Amino acid sequence: MPYEEWDAEVLRPLTGGRTIPPSNALGLLLHHPRLAKAFLTFSTQLLYRSTLPPKIRELAILRVAWRHQCRYEWAHHVLTAREVGVTEEELEGVRQGENTLVNRAVEQLSTDCFLSDEVYAELAKDLDAQQLMDLVFTVGTYALQAMAYNTFGVEPDAGMDDGGMGER
Repeated sequence: MPYEEWDAEVLRPLTGGRTIPPSNALGLLLHHPRLAKAFLTFSTQLLYRSTLPPKIRELAILRVAWRHQCRYEWAHHVLTAREVGVTEEELEGVRQGENTLVNRAVEQLSTDCFLSDEVYAELAKDLDAQQLMDLVFTVGTYALQAMAYNTFGVEPDAGMDDGGMGER
């Protein structure tokens, strides 16, 4: 949907009334205003009010994006990841699927739709019950977004680097 036609009321859960720049993802969502408003309320909770440490949140989102080859999500969240302290080595570990705890959790949730007792116990050493819930819901939500963005051909926004993911 063209930026000039965006409905500020639909975007209120995300923006709080602030003006935001154009975004290909929001342009897609605004084709379905009721869905957009409901989804933005939920996804804003996960992104901006999550109990997860930001670095863990971003590493999980990036692994989901990489697994699903979602150029939009990767490009958007690689910027955020760097802002919260994710190193280039950690980004490469996400790309390579290194055997980190976060990568293993994303793989299990994406493949088996649950965490093994072993991975859950390892995560629970550092994450409380709310953080574990936020992790599971974050992985599921970003997988859903990857499906939508890939299906509807949402490309990275102008000026975004897709971090080496390349064309799908």
